[in-house]
Amino acid sequence: MSSEDAPQKPGFFARLRQGLKRTTSGISDGITSIFTKKKLDAASIEDLEDLLIRADLGSALSAEIAAAVGKGRYDKEIAPDEVRAILAGEIARALEPAERPLADAAHTPFVVLVVGVNGSGKTTTIGKLASYYRRTGKSVVLGAGDTFRAAAIEQLQIWGARTGARVIAKSTGSDAAGVAFEALAAAQHDHADIVLIDTAGRLQNKSGLMAELEKIVRVLKKRDDSAPHAVILVLDATTGQNALSQVEEFRKVANVTGLVMTKLDGTARGGILVAIVKRFGLPVHFVGVGEGEEDLQPFSAADFAQALAGANGNAP
Repeated sequence: MSSEDAPQKPGFFARLRQGLKRTTSGISDGITSIFTKKKLDAASIEDLEDLLIRADLGSALSAEIAAAVGKGRYDKEIAPDEVRAILAGEIARALEPAERPLADAAHTPFVVLVVGVNGSGKTTTIGKLASYYRRTGKSVVLGAGDTFRAAAIEQLQIWGARTGARVIAKSTGSDAAGVAFEALAAAQHDHADIVLIDTAGRLQNKSGLMAELEKIVRVLKKRDDSAPHAVILVLDATTGQNALSQVEEFRKVANVTGLVMTKLDGTARGGILVAIVKRFGLPVHFVGVGEGEEDLQPFSAADFAQALAGANGNAP
């Protein structure tokens, strides 16, 4: 399980499994079709690899998993449940390095820049993160740094009122770096634990966004030369393969240190998270499977792998 210090609400694994149902059913039904009452051969291994690629796990990992299923089992019958258990185990091993907590008590306040394209659920995710950390007893300051959108500022103010987090906001069009500076100053004054700073999502204007983010970082360092302590990219799972290009671009523009993936309940291609971890090696701090505040929870590699594979019990 994740090492975040908050207890997860009982039933999140069930919600994760339900949220990934569209992805899982495609994989699980495919496994049943390929392996029911049939001896394992090269054709069935190739069919399994194709099935996993279609679920967006990526070609390299799909080949590795298919090879693991086939190892020592040719010309033998293998039950679909056994294939699912092997699949869950291989996915969990691939994801374990990504299971890392976001906040680090070595830095107080812990400053997080949150980036992502407009529509990814970035501002909502910040609100849900504030809710999560408030439930764990931590104090939170929110910086409404997406000053390009009045709706983003208003949304954070609503989340602040709902969660009891202090919100630093200015009018639309204000200097985002100034908002970030004031948010950190307020957190230092209040001895807050965590600062979550929203940013603009205008990736189509990469040079402007990069300049804005560089300025934010520069002014934060005037208050704390170690800040920001994390740069989190929020990804919408429903974008599928486009999420890979977003990671690529935001790593260049924003020096991303970790990921949050939202809307896993809205896609049949939730395997994209696995492909992203395999390709970029970035930690996944939280995953979201619904609209509710508690539907965003710390990432657990084992839970995600079992839910994705439709496996029962502990993966081998």
